[in-house]
Amino acid sequence: MLARLKTGGLVALSTLLFGTIPAFAQEATAAVAAAPAAPAPPVFDSGNIAWMLTSSALVLMMTAPGLALFYGGLVRKKNILSVFMQCLFLMGLMSVIWAVYGYSLAFGGTNPYIGNFDHVLLKGVMADAPGMWPIHTGYGIPKLLFMVFQGMFFIITPALICGAFAERMKFSTMCVFMILWATFVYCPIAHWVWADTGWLCEWNAAAKYQAIDFAGGTVVHITSGVSALVCALVMGKRLGFGQEPMPPHNLTYTAIGAAMLWMGWFGFNGGSALGSTAQAVSAMVSTHFAAAAGLLVWAGLEWIQRGKPSVLGACSGAVAGLVLITPGSGTVGAIHAMVLAAVGTCVCYFACTTLKSMFKYDDSLDAFGVHGAGGITGALLTGVFATQNIYGSRPMGGWVDGNWGQMVPQAVSVLAAVGIGAVGTLVILKILDATMGLRVSQDDEVQGLDITQHGEEGYIFH
Repeated sequence: MLARLKTGGLVALSTLLFGTIPAFAQEATAAVAAAPAAPAPPVFDSGNIAWMLTSSALVLMMTAPGLALFYGGLVRKKNILSVFMQCLFLMGLMSVIWAVYGYSLAFGGTNPYIGNFDHVLLKGVMADAPGMWPIHTGYGIPKLLFMVFQGMFFIITPALICGAFAERMKFSTMCVFMILWATFVYCPIAHWVWADTGWLCEWNAAAKYQAIDFAGGTVVHITSGVSALVCALVMGKRLGFGQEPMPPHNLTYTAIGAAMLWMGWFGFNGGSALGSTAQAVSAMVSTHFAAAAGLLVWAGLEWIQRGKPSVLGACSGAVAGLVLITPGSGTVGAIHAMVLAAVGTCVCYFACTTLKSMFKYDDSLDAFGVHGAGGITGALLTGVFATQNIYGSRPMGGWVDGNWGQMVPQAVSVLAAVGIGAVGTLVILKILDATMGLRVSQDDEVQGLDITQHGEEGYIFH
């Protein structure tokens, strides 16, 4: 604009002095006219931005203090700090990896099977000129905000696996394991399911298998749950498992953690709408009622079987309901969400009690029983209860809409997540076992990981 004003003044002065426009002024005018117009600044939706900022904070809260308290209360008191440290340390470690290359591997490129390095060090995500922030198309939010929201999922997913090997894995090995797992398991499955060109992405019209995974039932819960089972099987049982009692040392912590997870899940599922929309409202409502149904069913099953409903059972049921609705939270209505959660919670209850006892594996904090079994069941039942009335413009629904074929991509996505989770985890564990070793020594395990791994105690009694 300033250049045009200067050129206009020059032309006016030349006309006044010489009675005509000199050649040099004509050339300047032509150059200004030919110069490309400055790009318009991006137009952002302040409501969507506010909701996504809130959702990002809610999901981060789920790892710590939510999951840290939930898991911490379930272990013995000599190991509580080790659980807290795992959750806190992963908040830092996974955040750095996500910014450096994780986001790029998950969402970069157009290949349907693997991401690339387009966004390494957040290239193409940060502002490339004053005020020129790249926008996430269709939602009016900066790409930077989308990146950080997805990064919160990247943090909590590996943290869920910690529940399977609690009280016995070396902290150093845990760190390396999580780096490799996030790189070679999480990033590929996230690309398959959530990248616009992924071969399982529900938004990819060219995909043969458009699997509905609105908020991470496949990407987060199946992969972490199956990986947790592999960890439990490979690492073996805790010393004294099945021979001496190992009750939770502080169910108060677990109950507080469960309540925080319930609250944080509103950001987990509602935020996956990527905006302050009616679909976000539906996702939040379905999430709440699924958790309520899961709590009642688990507590009711205990009441019938054991004569008393337990606090641990109520907490486990609520979390199971939240896990179960996650893949379908943006496509399943509130009433169907309760039915889905009620059916799925029975599966989770069976996995945490009968199945675990039958095969005698030591999944310390039932990471597989809740997240693995719940994630698989929820993904399949999404193919039953998803409806286009909630989904919107995209013609996708489940059995309730007469679309029986949706079960095919749901089943394929489950198999894909189970496959990459199981095989990837097994390979990583075998490599680390041969190089670093997986478990602490027997003496360290007896003494507790708080002292032996971190040199601190969670409780000091005088």
